[in-house]
Amino acid sequence: MKQALRVAFGFLILWASVLHAEVRIVIDSGVDSGRPIGVVPFQWAGPGAAPEDIGGIVAADLRNSGKFNPLDRARLPQQPGSAQEVQPAAWSALGIDAVVVGQVTPNPDGSYNVAYQLVDTGGAPGTVLAQNSYKVNKQWLRYAGHTASDEVFEKLTGIKGAFRTRIAYVVQTNGGQFPYELRVSDYDGYNQFVVHRSPQPLMSPAWSPDGSKLAYVTFESGRSALVIQTLANGAVRQVASFPRHNGAPAFSPDGSKLAFALSKTGSLNLYVMDLASGQIRQVTDGRSNNTEPTWFPDSQNLAFTSDQAGRPQVYKVNINGGAPQRITWEGSQNQDADVSSDGKFMV
Repeated sequence: MKQALRVAFGFLILWASVLHAEVRIVIDSGVDSGRPIGVVPFQWAGPGAAPEDIGGIVAADLRNSGKFNPLDRARLPQQPGSAQEVQPAAWSALGIDAVVVGQVTPNPDGSYNVAYQLVDTGGAPGTVLAQNSYKVNKQWLRYAGHTASDEVFEKLTGIKGAFRTRIAYVVQTNGGQFPYELRVSDYDGYNQFVVHRSPQPLMSPAWSPDGSKLAYVTFESGRSALVIQTLANGAVRQVASFPRHNGAPAFSPDGSKLAFALSKTGSLNLYVMDLASGQIRQVTDGRSNNTEPTWFPDSQNLAFTSDQAGRPQVYKVNINGGAPQRITWEGSQNQDADVSSDGKFMV
C-alpha cells in the first residue's frame, strides 16, 4: 500500500492543535518552470456528480512534484474523454506535448473502474504512451488517482513516482482523555485515520519498508518506550523500555532490523535489534551523544548525528564494527541526515 521509500520530506511529523479537521498539505506558490502538460477532467459515466475528481488529483500530484506545470482547466483547448478524441494539434499549439485523459465508471457491485491514457501530442502525435485501469472501492478512488500519477510521472521522467507515499504524524488535540494521536494519511493529507490514541506524548513515527508497521516512542508506561505497531490489526510489540532515553527508531531497508538510540549507560548511543530474534547489539560506544540513525541502502551501514567533535555532525558507521567516519565538514553543525534510496545523495 505504501511505496517503500523515504522521500525528501521523510516521515513528516506534524504538530497541530486540531480536533477533527483533516490535515491538508497545499503548495500554493512557486516558480512555474515545470514541463507543461495537459490533464483533462476524467469522464464520469455515472449519474450525478463523480465521487472524486481523479483528474484533479493527477494534476495536483504532477504539480506538487515540481517537474510539471499542468495547464489550468480554463485554458484547456478541449476536454476529450478518451485517447481517440485527443486533437494533438490543439495541444501542441499551446506547447503541450503530453495529455492525460481518463474515465471513471461505476459498477453494479458498488466498485468503480478507473482508467487513464497518456497521449503524445508532440513527437508522435496521437500515440498512447501509457495506459492502465483499476477496479477499486470508493475509499480507494484517491489511491487509484495517485497510482495513475505515479505511472505517468515514471513514463515521462524515468523516475519512480512517490504519490502513493503515506505520512505518519502526531497531533495534539484540545484536551480529552487521550489528547495525543498518531495518525496516517496520504502524502497530500487526505484519507487520514488514527493509528493510536494516548494520554501521554507520542514521538518519532518511522515506517517499515513495506508500509505495514510503524515504530514510535510512547510515554504511557511513565517513561519513554519504543514500540512497533502493525497497522492491519493494531498489534503492538515493545522493543525497548530501558531507563532514561529510548528513541529515534529507524527500520533497515530490508526490513530485518531496527536501529534506535538509548542512553541506558549514560550518553546516547546507537543500538540495532534483529527483529526476528529480538537480539539487541550496541553499535556506538563513547561519552559523546550519538543519535538520529538512518540507514544506507545496504542495511549494513548507518548515518547518524554525533557531537563527538564538539558540535553535531553527521557520521557513518558499519553495524558490524569499526570506527565511525565523519561525513560532514562544512557548516558549524549538521544533523538529522537522510540517505536516498540509491545511496547517492544525503539530505
